Amino acid sequence: MAFAAISGVAVTILLVGISLALVFNVTKLSHDVENDVRVQVSIEPKTTDRQEAALKAQLQKIKHVDQVTFSSKENELKKVVRQYGNSFEMFNGDDNPLSDVFVVRATDPEKTVAIAKQAKKLDHVARANYGGTQTKKLFKTMNGIRNWGMAFSVLLLVVAIFLIANTIRITILSRQNEIEIMRLVGATRWYIRWPFILEGAWTGLLGAILPLVIIDFGYVSVYNGVGQQLTTSGYHLLTPNALLLPLNIALIVIAMLIGSLGAAVSMRRFLKI
Repeated sequence: MAFAAISGVAVTILLVGISLALVFNVTKLSHDVENDVRVQVSIEPKTTDRQEAALKAQLQKIKHVDQVTFSSKENELKKVVRQYGNSFEMFNGDDNPLSDVFVVRATDPEKTVAIAKQAKKLDHVARANYGGTQTKKLFKTMNGIRNWGMAFSVLLLVVAIFLIANTIRITILSRQNEIEIMRLVGATRWYIRWPFILEGAWTGLLGAILPLVIIDFGYVSVYNGVGQQLTTSGYHLLTPNALLLPLNIALIVIAMLIGSLGAAVSMRRFLKI
C-alpha cells in the first residue's frame, strides 16, 4: 500500500511539474513577444535634422513611451535584405524607397496602439505602423495562453490532491483495526493522528524524488535543444538555474502538504467515537 501511495504521488507530481514548467515558459515567451512589439514612425522625405530632433522630442513626450530610437533608411534596407534575401540589395543608394524611422517602444505593450495613433498626428510623420490587427490578435492570444495555462495547472493540482488523498486513505483503511484498538485503550486523537500525518509527509517526499529527477534532466535537455533554436530568433526559455530550483522546492512542499493533509482528512472518520 505504501508503494501504491508513493507511485500515485510520483505520477501526479510529474504531471504538475511538467504543467508548471510549460506555463512558466509560455508566460515568459509571451512577455518577450509582447515587449518586442514596436511602433515604426516613418519620417517624411526632405525633413531636416532639426525637424527630426524636434519630432523625436515630441515622441518622447507621448504618454507611455519608454524609448525612441532612430534608424536610417539604409539600416532599414539591411533588415529587409536579411529577412527576404539578397535580391533587395538592388535598391541600395538613391534607389532606396524606404524612409528614415523612429522606433518607439512602449512602457506597456498594450499601449502600442494608442501611441501609434498619437504619433500619426505629429508633423513630418508619413505613417506610424504597429502591426494593426495582427498586434491586437497577438495580445489576445498571449493573454489566452497565460489564462488557460494557469487554469489547467490549478485543475491539475486539484486532481492531484484528490488522487493522493484517496490513495493515502487506502493505506489507512488497511490499519483500521489498529486505530480502533488505540482508541479503545485511551489514546488521544492527536497521538493517533501524528504518525499518519508524518507518514503522509514522507510519502509525499519520497514520491516527489523520481519526478524531480525526470523533470530536471528533461528540462535541461529541452533547454539545450529548443532553447538554442529560439535564441536565434531573439527569444529565450527560462534558464535551468532560474526555473528548476524554485520549481523543485515548490513541488516538494506541495507533495508533502498534500500527503499530510490527505492523511489528516482520511483519518477523521476513524477517530470518531
